[in-house]
Amino acid sequence: MKRLALAGLTVAVASLSVPALAADLPYPSEPAPSYSDPVPAARFDWNGAYAGGNLGWGWGNFDNSGAADTEGNGVQGGVHAGYNYMITPNVLAGVEADFQLSDLNDTATSGGVTAETSSDWNASVRGRLGYTFDRFMVYGAGGLAIADQSLKVGGNSADTTAVGWTLGAGVEGAVTNNVTARVEYVHQDFGSEDFNISGTSYKSEMDDDIVRAGVSYKF
Repeated sequence: MKRLALAGLTVAVASLSVPALAADLPYPSEPAPSYSDPVPAARFDWNGAYAGGNLGWGWGNFDNSGAADTEGNGVQGGVHAGYNYMITPNVLAGVEADFQLSDLNDTATSGGVTAETSSDWNASVRGRLGYTFDRFMVYGAGGLAIADQSLKVGGNSADTTAVGWTLGAGVEGAVTNNVTARVEYVHQDFGSEDFNISGTSYKSEMDDDIVRAGVSYKF
């Protein structure tokens, strides 16, 4: 009887201690929630002022009255600065000014008369209208163009500052949040200019086409 009582007491004690030990065991922690949806990236901000430089190639035509027609082509490079404003989330309007050094020189002879034409610089003030695809933009631009123009006949020359118009288009993309790169085509037309050389009157009509690449820093 004593052995039976002792065995029963042992079983009772064991049954009481098992739940207590189980209560003391650590519970596994719940897994952290996972987020499968990516956080959307912020759109590129085209608003604000910018400045930069560009380099390209230009082709010029000089239709001369009283002297031979000439053509010229060469490297063009310069600086530009402007301001962009987003009208809608995708439509941009802006204004830009630029100054370029050019190398448009040519000489031709007709009827025994030699004519030499050149243009050493040009500048413009243009309005821009663009459509953006976040970090990428296509745009058109147009406005006022100004250029140096020179005509030399028979060893004597005359210079003028020609005023005309410009139209163009391009594509631009954001390289970083502050740096953009562009490629554009520009046409400039300066109409007809009068030159008086050694008492003889001449007319010269100049226009040029430019393809150039540029980099801008957005402030």
